[in-house]
Amino acid sequence: MTYHLLSFFIRLLSCLPFGVLYILSDFLYFLYYVVYYVIRYRREVVRKNLTESFPEKSEQEIKLIEKKFYHFFVDNTLEGCKLATISHKEISRRMVFTNIEDVNTVLMGGKSIALYLGHYGNWEWCSSIPLHLDKTVTSAQIYHKLRNENMDRLILHDRERMGAICVEMRKTARYVNELANTGKVSIIGFIADQSPRKKEVRHFLQFLNHNVPVLTGTEKIVKHYGLEAWFLDIRRLKRGYYEAKFVKMHDAPNTLPDFELTAIYFQMLERCIKYCPEMYLWSHRRFKHALYSENQ
Repeated sequence: MTYHLLSFFIRLLSCLPFGVLYILSDFLYFLYYVVYYVIRYRREVVRKNLTESFPEKSEQEIKLIEKKFYHFFVDNTLEGCKLATISHKEISRRMVFTNIEDVNTVLMGGKSIALYLGHYGNWEWCSSIPLHLDKTVTSAQIYHKLRNENMDRLILHDRERMGAICVEMRKTARYVNELANTGKVSIIGFIADQSPRKKEVRHFLQFLNHNVPVLTGTEKIVKHYGLEAWFLDIRRLKRGYYEAKFVKMHDAPNTLPDFELTAIYFQMLERCIKYCPEMYLWSHRRFKHALYSENQ
């Protein structure tokens, strides 16, 4: 019953025209902003993340980024709901991928790709990538299973509407190995800026003025299976319109020292965030196991 009610509500939101959706977003942003300042929901987390990541910015600049972040956060959440019903034609018009021809050339040449992304921009709409690829290519995205089973089921359905396959994080190695053993060419998306569990920390890197523990599993997969490594640079053109550029990270990842490919990813992601900081997910405790630079 809960699942069907949630599904009905999300589909109802999804059917709203974008113009109406953004009027709703403005209203929800106002309510959310009141909650943020009066009830102080997540305020300490967001403020701490921003202040430590941008020590060169004034308090006024930090507050402006906060406002922009919460407005974008509401927009992004409602845009995510649109995945439930948005047509292939409409999402292709609103999420444009550049350098996709180069990616197709690599894939049709028999080489698989590991695609690095971050919690930046509208990463949910990136599930539309399969619409622009040859049908023989397997498109997948690695995801962290939600604790709420109903929400997990809904999100999986929406993320797979455009042809991508969702693979639970703990099953990644097995899935990639199966693809390799069967000779299937694939492009697999990895949102690789998540914080590893404390007992799994193997390496630290500088990222946004913090010494952060990083996930290195994607790099290991790239090297072990000889995948190409690409990064997706997302820009917001205007409300409801994005451009995502495929950028090759290195010509020969296998020749790089350990952790260097991961370092390149975080450098590229940091450049994106500094370009438009409000599009990063500041409300999560990204740096919970990190060392802030002033404390080192």
